[in-house]
Amino acid sequence: MSNDETRVAEATPAGNGAAASPKRRHRSVLVQMETPNLVPERDLGKMPVLQAEHLGIDFGGLTAVDDFNIAMGRTEISGLIGPNGAGKTTIFNLLTNVYRPTRGTVLLDGYDTAGKSVVEVNKMGIARTFQNIRLFNKMTVEENVLVGLGNSMSTHLFTDIFRLPKHWKQEAEFHDKAMDLLGIFNMQSLARERAGNLPYGAQRRLEILRALATNPKVLLLDEPAAGMNPAETEELMENIEKIRDDFQIAILLIEHDMSFVMGICEVIGVLDYGRIIAKGTPEEIQNDPKVIEAYLGKQGVK
Repeated sequence: MSNDETRVAEATPAGNGAAASPKRRHRSVLVQMETPNLVPERDLGKMPVLQAEHLGIDFGGLTAVDDFNIAMGRTEISGLIGPNGAGKTTIFNLLTNVYRPTRGTVLLDGYDTAGKSVVEVNKMGIARTFQNIRLFNKMTVEENVLVGLGNSMSTHLFTDIFRLPKHWKQEAEFHDKAMDLLGIFNMQSLARERAGNLPYGAQRRLEILRALATNPKVLLLDEPAAGMNPAETEELMENIEKIRDDFQIAILLIEHDMSFVMGICEVIGVLDYGRIIAKGTPEEIQNDPKVIEAYLGKQGVK
């Protein structure tokens, strides 16, 4: 494919793809870069917000991820799919330094994250949710969001111990910010509820808001639609696009709901046995024989 070739994501949906065609949504024009990466046309001319180059990790003699590469546009929504055990969550752990890579480099806004702690990587601008929800169950909904806002705290220990005016001013500001964030998912009325008492879907949404409260440049969502019914999933798709547009951030997600992935992602990478086997628009991925084989086996490829 030539460097100046463009791909329009609104192409005719596949008839015999790896998943059913989702509800049609507007997508940006994608442009082929000099590397094997695609970025939305609106992000051309800007430094990729997240880059991983030849990323890999070994556990003993087992290679869990090998030669993973990505370059995300600053407002891109991308998906990472693959069979169970393909290494998707391991990649999230590598991008956030939960695991230290055996090889390769992760750059956030051009800065190497090597040697940084998980907290430092978060403050650099990468936030995530987890496959298994990790909320502070005994704290209220609002308090969980306030934990995320800690990255924005400007008061000092002395100010907070003696409850000086600046302490109360920032506390009021953080309350307003927390309520604004809860408003994304219409959860303001649940602000004083214990997080552990929320239904599963609401806990999922709260975890997204807590991650968003850290003011990230890149938001990593691990199975955000898990446990949601179709109406909740459709609403989540709309809200993720709203988050991207309002906060001008990039979003990388892992998800097994193919209608969700195909409906919201501009670029999709397919992982199998720790390696990317295909990358492209949703329509291209749906028709890729290697993708169908990874999910269905050789008998499923006609």
